[in-house]
Amino acid sequence: MVRIAVFASGSGTNAENIINYFEDHLYIKVVCLYTNNKNAGVIERADRLKVPYRVFSKKELFSSDFVNFLKQETDYLILAGFLLKIPSKLIDIFPNRIINIHPALLPKYGGKGMYGSYVHEAVVANKEKESGITIHYVNENYDEGAIVFQESVPLTDHDTPDGVAAKIHILEQKNFPKVIEDIILKEQ
Repeated sequence: MVRIAVFASGSGTNAENIINYFEDHLYIKVVCLYTNNKNAGVIERADRLKVPYRVFSKKELFSSDFVNFLKQETDYLILAGFLLKIPSKLIDIFPNRIINIHPALLPKYGGKGMYGSYVHEAVVANKEKESGITIHYVNENYDEGAIVFQESVPLTDHDTPDGVAAKIHILEQKNFPKVIEDIILKEQ
């Protein structure tokens, strides 16, 4: 059984989608949800879905004890709206096994501070004709890891940041769990 841990900092819609997708999977199991935000909505989702969760601090994320714990407890780390930068120690232990989703077509609108509504506001402000999602491996730099998957959606001059967010959310829900599954099964 391949064990995945989901990391999230916010409401957790992508985390819930991933948990549901793998609930009865023969080869892949979500073993835990991790969050750095004690007030994150994802905690309520984890409770409701009966998935163990752990709240941790930024300091813990960089600690050898936490890194060693993850090494023993999981095979893949899935970032689903997780806002902290992943330490090099974790990247070294989980090469090409830390997967992130970004709500834009990287390399555009990536990097530190480019998440959630900030991305969609920038896309609208620049009058982009399309946006989309990027699923990529995590490296030492924000949103610069090797791209695994992208899908775009057309935009109009009438799209608002909230409208773009809604279009992106549909792409995330449709694609993220399936791409995770494809990556893991290809490695087995």
